[in-house]
Amino acid sequence: MVLRVDLDAIDMKILRELQGNGRMTNVELAERVGISAPPCLRRVRKLEEAGVIRGYRALLNASALGYDLVAFCMVGLKHQSDANLKAFAARTASWPLVREAWMVSGESDFLLQCVAENLAAFQDFVIEELTATDNVDTVRTMLTIRQVKDACQVEI
Repeated sequence: MVLRVDLDAIDMKILRELQGNGRMTNVELAERVGISAPPCLRRVRKLEEAGVIRGYRALLNASALGYDLVAFCMVGLKHQSDANLKAFAARTASWPLVREAWMVSGESDFLLQCVAENLAAFQDFVIEELTATDNVDTVRTMLTIRQVKDACQVEI
């Protein structure tokens, strides 16, 4: 269970600024949010410790690195016990093609976002890895045409 954190207006400004540019210095961040550097750093550390800020990373252009195919897989399991759901969720961590995995409700049990170099690599993954996994009953795939929105930020 995730507990909500009480945030004031300055905390919200810090979060908005860091979502836009996580590489800025603490001094620049402090100037942008209107406080001095030491309390700004304390607030950032508090947000990190509370789990509001989960980490920092570079956002890469997959196509520029030769990963041209993005697809989604809807996976249905034969049995949906807690242990089976946890086992499949853990298995997704070992698949490099799977960039995001969601447990979902409805006709499927999991939704996987996959990124591959090409169609053949994706097909190999689906046939040799995904459908061969214990307890997998159905796999439906959707190849993307183009991305029309990329909002990796939380609206705050």
